[in-house]
Amino acid sequence: MKRIEIDSLNDLYDVADEVIEALGDRRVVLLRGGMGAGKTTLVSRIAARLGAEDTVTSPTFALVNQYEGRDMRIYHFDFYRIDRIEEVFDLGYEEYFYSGDLCLVEWPEKIEALIPDDAMVVRIEVGEDEHRIFEIE
Repeated sequence: MKRIEIDSLNDLYDVADEVIEALGDRRVVLLRGGMGAGKTTLVSRIAARLGAEDTVTSPTFALVNQYEGRDMRIYHFDFYRIDRIEEVFDLGYEEYFYSGDLCLVEWPEKIEALIPDDAMVVRIEVGEDEHRIFEIE
């Protein structure tokens, strides 16, 4: 496990670099942290580092947004508003999770039974002001 502490959200590019470096062959990244922890902002930094030029926004109502990176598609999921796991089946999650493209997942707690065994976990702990602790597994 790698632990990174930052005192400014401007340092999220450093965290994005660490996440990308730790990926290896994994393609599903679970972002665990409370509301306002910086999950979507981290997704935007990861997407930018991978060459996406799109504006990253939270897919809270759409459930998934797609961005084009240099070498792969990037899918950004937000499961905060799902009420039933069947909604994720209807979305066709398997086609995304097993596509070989990068899947960045906010609120994975809502879909625990569907998470691939080799998924990377990024835990975000919020401190004072913009202080954050990131644990990458």
